[in-house]
Amino acid sequence: MSAGFAIRRGGDRDAMFRRRRRAAVLRGMLVALCVLYLAVLLLAPLAGVVWQALRPGWRVLGDTFTRSDVVHAFTLTAVIALITVAVTTAFGVVVAWVLVRQRFRGRAFLNALVDLPFALSPVTVGLACVLLFGRGGWFHDFFAARGIQIIFALPSMVLVTIFISVPFTIREVQPVLEEIGVEEEDAARTLGASVMQTFLRVTLPNIRRGLLYGIALSAARAIGEIGAVLVVSGLIQGRTETATLYIYRAMEERQTASAYVVALTLAGVSVLILAAIEWVKRKRTREDEA
Repeated sequence: MSAGFAIRRGGDRDAMFRRRRRAAVLRGMLVALCVLYLAVLLLAPLAGVVWQALRPGWRVLGDTFTRSDVVHAFTLTAVIALITVAVTTAFGVVVAWVLVRQRFRGRAFLNALVDLPFALSPVTVGLACVLLFGRGGWFHDFFAARGIQIIFALPSMVLVTIFISVPFTIREVQPVLEEIGVEEEDAARTLGASVMQTFLRVTLPNIRRGLLYGIALSAARAIGEIGAVLVVSGLIQGRTETATLYIYRAMEERQTASAYVVALTLAGVSVLILAAIEWVKRKRTREDEA
């Protein structure tokens, strides 16, 4: 019996070894597929952009960044992105908090409505803005009488960018609020903290990671938006031309090297934003574990 038991144990060890080996091979295949996916769909196009941008030589960088229309395009993009991030952060946190902490009739509809910008084409958003604020639009006369230009100006570009970017913050903060629950908030209120004090000292620190990701995604989306902005901006060079619109015009005018340089810059800024958020998250995690 002892010999049979030893044989069975040996067979079990061999079977376990084979299972582990198959699992290791499977993990290796999955990792290889992920690397291949990143290489083909992300790294290869980015490498192509780098090659096209620098093919004429390094002088193209100086020629591009010293052009007045390029400087204005980057400045306008930064202004729109900063306004968008500020509005979407404040509005997104409030909406996420309402959807998670409050119970009211129509909550499910509002929750579904948050995803509407994901479903709509950016061009459709731009056309809707023209319908509302363009000549003959619903609100055109109201703003025109006060000397405020919405369409073909900064306000319309900011409005459509905010509309398209706001779901990112909401969807990043909402699951974090659901996960942390209400125990700490209830404890703070029991100890006499006001609603604002509870939010600033308890809720906000707990949702900071999701909020940072939402800010990063909103900023990257605002920087790269073109469809809706193209419709409402009028593509006025030196006035309503963002960096993405400059790329569009430069390609049309066969200034491909300059277009690739600006595109590479926008990609680099987006990557840096995401990398900075990831670094902050890891630093916070190490501090919490220490």
